[in-house]
Amino acid sequence: MDSCFEPAIWPEDKLPKEGAGYKECEICTEKSRIIWGEGNPNAPVVIILDNPGAREDKDGNEYVCGTRQTLQTALHQVNLAPGDIYLTYLLKCRPLRRYNKEEVRAFSKPFLIQQIKTIQPKFIVCLGDTVVQAMFDDKEAHVKNLRGLWHVVLGYSCIVSYHPLAVRRRPNLTRQFMEDWDMLAQRLFKG
Repeated sequence: MDSCFEPAIWPEDKLPKEGAGYKECEICTEKSRIIWGEGNPNAPVVIILDNPGAREDKDGNEYVCGTRQTLQTALHQVNLAPGDIYLTYLLKCRPLRRYNKEEVRAFSKPFLIQQIKTIQPKFIVCLGDTVVQAMFDDKEAHVKNLRGLWHVVLGYSCIVSYHPLAVRRRPNLTRQFMEDWDMLAQRLFKG
């Protein structure tokens, strides 16, 4: 592993016209902001997380949160460059209070589907049970049962893996997490 690797803040994608209606979402407040996505919007790989995490510390300084540190480190280890990746979210705002999860996910999903159809990636990566259940339309779907295999979501080749935060909290998941990224990298670099 490259000991000089440093996770970085990826450039945020601007909110497109078709995303303006997202401001009506229950989780959007005056203090929250919509994060449409980050990274390369023309990338061959779209990674989906449940929602954006903290982006600034209490003093307003930008930083790379633990979720993105773990994710970027894994990508680096399998030689996926930032230009290969576009990171987006099921929910486009970081929830700052309690909310109706089912309603907010149902409201948010069409925005995500339209976003993916606009990007037309080669591959989709769903991270964590929340995203897997939403994208597979199955409340009983779990990463532990679906990882390590190729699937098709919205007509695109897809893999699933653990949420980077779960990997940070449970290091015993690291091996499987890295196997999943290696599986993606092998197929991406092959074709």
